[in-house]
Amino acid sequence: MARDDFKKGQDSEFEEDVVFVNRCCKTTKGGRRMSFSAVIVVGDRKGRVGLGYGKANEVAEAIRKGGEAARRSLVRIVMKGSTIPHPVQGQCDGGRVLLMPASDGTGVIAGGGMRPVLEMAGVHNVIGKSQGSKNRLNVVKATFDALSQLRTAEAIHTDRFGAPLAEPAADAVPVVEEAAPAPEVVEVTAPAEAPAAPVSEEPAAPAAAE
Repeated sequence: MARDDFKKGQDSEFEEDVVFVNRCCKTTKGGRRMSFSAVIVVGDRKGRVGLGYGKANEVAEAIRKGGEAARRSLVRIVMKGSTIPHPVQGQCDGGRVLLMPASDGTGVIAGGGMRPVLEMAGVHNVIGKSQGSKNRLNVVKATFDALSQLRTAEAIHTDRFGAPLAEPAADAVPVVEEAAPAPEVVEVTAPAEAPAAPVSEEPAAPAAAE
């Protein structure tokens, strides 16, 4: 009993989303036999997501089988904040999807089978477009294929150059350039002006008569 409680507590962090339930009818000699299949997406909205496909004669049993299969196939995706780090394309049979990063506040602009996968993975800002078949199962698998191709900048740098991305040392002291000394200011003193000649206050001589 304690083991079952521990398992339930462990699974409580994951949420389930039923993408679709398909009904199959088989005609036999004794009549028609009904069966159901369900596609389930499980995730914790923190970067882990899984896909499951269950089949049974009852809807509830098909959903339960799909949920268990999804929990066994959980994968962790690479994220950059609340979006994906770079544009990526995914394909499964005839289904093709394109995912592009978006700024904060954009939301999940995607429909069909892409939206439940992105929401369960915890991607809050992304732009998605379905470019191929509209089959929901293929679209869901193509979305998982696209998410599995996401990589960090460090991983891309390692693949291209064979060495990890260099990080600045924590104890490195930043080099501060010394400012050039200010030029000396030389004061130039103007020569003293000579005193002006005194103005005579005597009256002018009268003009000579012609």
